[in-house]
Amino acid sequence: MKTNTKTHTASVGKLFRLTLGATVLLSASGLVSAQRGATGPAEHANVTPINNLPNPYETVRDWSNPPPGRTWGSISAINIDIDGESVWIGDRCGANSCAGSDLDPIVKLDAQGNVVTSFGKGLIIWPHGMDVDKEGNVWVVDSRAATARELEQFPDAAGKGHTVLKFSPSGELLMTLGTPGEVGDPPNRFTDPNDVVIGPDGSIYVAETHGAQFEDEKGPESKSRISKFAPDGTFIKSFGEWGFADGQLRSPHSLAFDSQDRLFVADRGNRRIQIFDQDGKHLDTWYQFSRISGLFITPDDMLYAIDSESDDNYNPGWRKGLRVGSARTGEVMYYVPEHVSERASGMGGYGSMGEGVTVDKHGNVFAGEVGPIQGVTKFIPRLID
Repeated sequence: MKTNTKTHTASVGKLFRLTLGATVLLSASGLVSAQRGATGPAEHANVTPINNLPNPYETVRDWSNPPPGRTWGSISAINIDIDGESVWIGDRCGANSCAGSDLDPIVKLDAQGNVVTSFGKGLIIWPHGMDVDKEGNVWVVDSRAATARELEQFPDAAGKGHTVLKFSPSGELLMTLGTPGEVGDPPNRFTDPNDVVIGPDGSIYVAETHGAQFEDEKGPESKSRISKFAPDGTFIKSFGEWGFADGQLRSPHSLAFDSQDRLFVADRGNRRIQIFDQDGKHLDTWYQFSRISGLFITPDDMLYAIDSESDDNYNPGWRKGLRVGSARTGEVMYYVPEHVSERASGMGGYGSMGEGVTVDKHGNVFAGEVGPIQGVTKFIPRLID
């Protein structure tokens, strides 16, 4: 979901250009114009659905091996390590929640998919987003608190969730942003945070809220925002609000920086990417990458946008899948279709696709699966430069 500037090589962009086929170049400042009502849900932008571009990948399901004695649960938090090959994941403890579990939700896998280390037992309810900073520290969003039903069954699950946790590579808890178990507003509380990304200067950016994507009209508790903190956790500012206009958000679900230090936001409820500078100034809006759950941008500005949600209700005409293109131009170059599955991921529709996405220094893509298909999927480039 993020840029790893230390390890990724420029060869990835060359790899994709070897298989370049049909391309689409659309931008809010060019060919794309949003069509929306004054109230109610945003209408689909004036973009032909991109479902049929070349697919230069071999798909490998069930790539990784879970720790002994357990199976994978839902995985939306995933990011590449600073070594450029190992993969960090946030597993919801073999299910879709860690409430009552004695398993470690944070797991590091080597390049072959074997477990290297794990930690976080008893600290997290619902790992949702993740980033790995330049020092190798692992930042994890715990998106929600335990439900009433979970608390009735597991009272010890109280006092967790709605936080951002910073761990050392060995699992030492170094920082907590937010008040565990309590919803509210920054600087001291979050409401259903979705993702975290560490900026070029070490600033911390946190995206809220998860449920805003399903609101068609603004209510008194409607929130969608991004909050910026200094490297030491000191609150700086929040920007963005619930809505359909440029600069407004309906569930910023994933965050990533490009090589120009621009902040890319997967505005999932509005089925688009929005681009901001580091102070929150809106720069552009792109609709051509679909309804995105996860983002990752490499140092050579290849953009990986994974769509686990599209269906006829929430994104008519678009298929779930992975779309790959340029963060510099907005060009969509490749499309990897959804997995065939008995039950659909997301809110319905057809098939399944992962929710989190990351890329190693060799151009291999890893998707964390949420829904009927569990574990990690690896997409291996067919051609190597």
